Amino acid sequence: MPKSQSSSHISRYLPRAVVLLFVALLFACGSSATSTPVASTTSSAAPTAAPQKPSQAPAKTAATAVPGRPTPLPQATRAPAAKVKASGVLNHGVPETGIFQGHPTEVSSPRIQYMSSSVGEGLVTIGRDLMPNPMIATSWEVSDDFLTWTWKIRDDVEFHKGYGHMTTEDVIYSLKGFYEGAKLARAGILGNYYGFDDKGDSYTTVIDDYTYEVENSKPWVPATVNEFSRNAAGVSVWIVSKKQSDELGSDKASTDIASTGPWEVVDHVSGSYWKFKAVEDHWRQTPYFEELNYWSIPEESARVAGFQTGNLDIFIMAFDSIPTVEAVEGATITGWPNGGQAGLNFYGQYNGKMKDGSDYPAFKCEQAWVSCSDDIESDEWAAAVKVRKAMNIAIDRQTIVDELLSGFGRVQSVRDWMGHDHRQGDWNYPYDPELAKSMLDDAGYPDDGGSRFEITLTPAIRGAPAEVESCHAVANYWENIGISVKIQNLPYATLRPELITRNYNGITCLTVSSRLSPIIGASNYTTDSTYSYGTHHPKLDELIWHTQKQVSQAEIEAGELEVYNFIWDNSMAASLYVHDGLWPAGPRIDPIWEPTDFSDMKAPSGFEYVKHR
Repeated sequence: MPKSQSSSHISRYLPRAVVLLFVALLFACGSSATSTPVASTTSSAAPTAAPQKPSQAPAKTAATAVPGRPTPLPQATRAPAAKVKASGVLNHGVPETGIFQGHPTEVSSPRIQYMSSSVGEGLVTIGRDLMPNPMIATSWEVSDDFLTWTWKIRDDVEFHKGYGHMTTEDVIYSLKGFYEGAKLARAGILGNYYGFDDKGDSYTTVIDDYTYEVENSKPWVPATVNEFSRNAAGVSVWIVSKKQSDELGSDKASTDIASTGPWEVVDHVSGSYWKFKAVEDHWRQTPYFEELNYWSIPEESARVAGFQTGNLDIFIMAFDSIPTVEAVEGATITGWPNGGQAGLNFYGQYNGKMKDGSDYPAFKCEQAWVSCSDDIESDEWAAAVKVRKAMNIAIDRQTIVDELLSGFGRVQSVRDWMGHDHRQGDWNYPYDPELAKSMLDDAGYPDDGGSRFEITLTPAIRGAPAEVESCHAVANYWENIGISVKIQNLPYATLRPELITRNYNGITCLTVSSRLSPIIGASNYTTDSTYSYGTHHPKLDELIWHTQKQVSQAEIEAGELEVYNFIWDNSMAASLYVHDGLWPAGPRIDPIWEPTDFSDMKAPSGFEYVKHR
């Protein structure tokens, strides 16, 4: 495809109302598991031919300005549920399903996206208009000082598997379980809001079966609370039956969970498949397809082949597979800009304390990119900053976008700022490997014929576009300036416990979504975060905590700039690129479908209501 056609190329994939609506919000599943062939009712097993590559990468897409933030008092309105007679099977190919974990206490990435967008439902959801919309909650009220939140939930929601009506007790149980499980990045934020952490900073009062109140000692702004919504960028908590867990135990309930979504779990085999059935007369709407199957197929070529033969109706697609998908008769591609962002996490910068006030047990300040001093005026700190800057300018980001993303993305140097480009500073790393070498020399790591120093670089392997390939490209760029790089290929679920416990001291390549507000992404940089990007500093903690307390939009944005200028000035975290979101739809799927709410590359919630062609 000629570069001159790139803009029309991406736009023609987008449903009519989607182009401007999926702008600012999108998140971050791969494994070494053996692929399981998809059973087809019409054809034999899929061939394994590799997909074709486009002859020429299209030009990158342009950034789009973020729309206004949500107001604290949204209206609870919803159209009547459509009457649908479900039929047929919808087959979806993913790099990794993993072990089915349906209980919020047990679930960890990547399962969370599949759970929250199929089996489960949250209090609110972020709509296509990028505003919070009611889901389980019918309404919520916020006091003028942003300290008291009153939530009302629906009284007509039924649990799967005959476990009866959902009540406030189930909601609080599910939210608390998610926090106590502490397996997702921002579970700690949720705990702080609801008072589950026993610090006395907030507490939750049940008013009746369908109303509860949260009182906080500090203001909670809507942008932060909206992280609790049913979407892949948020904490994605879904509601499950407390009665089921009381009867069976959470471990057993987790394998056959009773939740509230339009899909109910039927069967699953670890590393092979998950199978769901449509919930008849669901309170929102019954899905058009009767069955939904997630198939674990790690290899891109196998997923493409399954799509070619009709075994798969939709799959997580690499961008270089676009020409092959387009050649399938009746196939279409649905997409949107700003589907995710890839970054580098420099672990080991533990210039802070653990939650209990103790030192980090795995702190290794002898690493080249880590300072033994947290004094930003010290020589030690300056040398570590110089190393991190050198490692960043050694990377040719534009070439990665052009070659590995086929142009469906754009360069980004500071993560969590995606969709907020219009108000960023001059945050761009020039590609200059010779300058990078000189900076490493000045920092005390000369090229003496061997390696300057060694690092471990770990791709997250979460199924995002070019996630692994771009990580290997970064390794090559660093090798070219004299750094010895060891690639550690692990499923993200295997790596994650080491990250959470602060025992990893290498560098990761990680793809995540954008945030309603950059300060939400910055919560992962604080000392008390359940999950940490490995970047801590007392001053950064102070800046983030201050900004999180603000309720004025102007003060929030001013604080965000201060936070991210500190991150930029000290090169504490880095981004590589922003990528678009693209989904292939097979001939059995109506080509004019839109995700029902905010989505991402791994689990668009629009699967709920994909129609037959």
